[in-house]
Amino acid sequence: MTTTAPKVFLSYSHDNELHKDWVLLLATRLVANGVDVVLDQWDLTLGSDLPRFMEQGLSSAQRVLAVCTELYVQKANAGRGGVGYEKMILTAQLMQEVTSDRIIPVVRANALTPPVPIFLSSRVYVDFRDDLAFEAKYAELIRDIHGREVKPRPPLGKNPFEVTVPTVAPIVSFGAERYTSPALSGIVSFDYSNNNGRFTFGAGDMAFETAWARAGGNSIHAYTDPPSIRSVALAVGSKEISEIQDGTQYDPSSRVRTPFNGEILVWQNTAGYFLATKVLAVHVRGSGNALDEVRLEYKIARTKSSSFLE
Repeated sequence: MTTTAPKVFLSYSHDNELHKDWVLLLATRLVANGVDVVLDQWDLTLGSDLPRFMEQGLSSAQRVLAVCTELYVQKANAGRGGVGYEKMILTAQLMQEVTSDRIIPVVRANALTPPVPIFLSSRVYVDFRDDLAFEAKYAELIRDIHGREVKPRPPLGKNPFEVTVPTVAPIVSFGAERYTSPALSGIVSFDYSNNNGRFTFGAGDMAFETAWARAGGNSIHAYTDPPSIRSVALAVGSKEISEIQDGTQYDPSSRVRTPFNGEILVWQNTAGYFLATKVLAVHVRGSGNALDEVRLEYKIARTKSSSFLE
């Protein structure tokens, strides 16, 4: 039996590129877990009618995620910009559906009290301000969107002496989508002993499915084995990604490279794009660490350029 995926509209303010990347990551995770997401970064093209996009997106979606940063709250309360226009539409819908839980406030990068706009002040929100609690809050959000209770009500027993089987909450499956970052730049951390050591940067023709494995306490192996990777080279002498003027100057002849903390790799994928990854930290399980984890700064050069100059 086929079920229709819940449709969600993502309403947010374009505070900065870092915030836009966080919203893109959230949308990517939701799509991977069976949610049909309406997102301007995917659905708007040059020349698109922005008010029409907002009206159609808000009207057609079953749920609306309002990402409440401080700037979003200020714009919504003042009725300014696209956020103000979306607030006007949502307020009209709330007047018609006073008891509806259609709008979910998602609090992010926000120290205001209250952290939501006035028109959403009575709504229960999900708090994404602590990055360390992201997975727990995401599990709460995805369960709610799919209509699964976070804490299911236990079944009613026949009498106090009858033994009943406790209800087990469904487990949210977190698969390979945890090991991807679709943005063109950022900082990521992941357990390189999971997902076969694979982590994907970018998307589409600009995707790089990289492969990693344990090396030493402050180094890590990087491989060209995945089919999307053409080559990888150690950027000898470069301390920052923004210093690299020409990524083709480094030797790409080996299948494996082993960078230490602070060193940079330059990758090329089979579509001709270049990626630079800088090792910020390597943790080895059993050496005072709970996980095998690597922390990387990365940047994908646009238009197939081999230069990473800012």
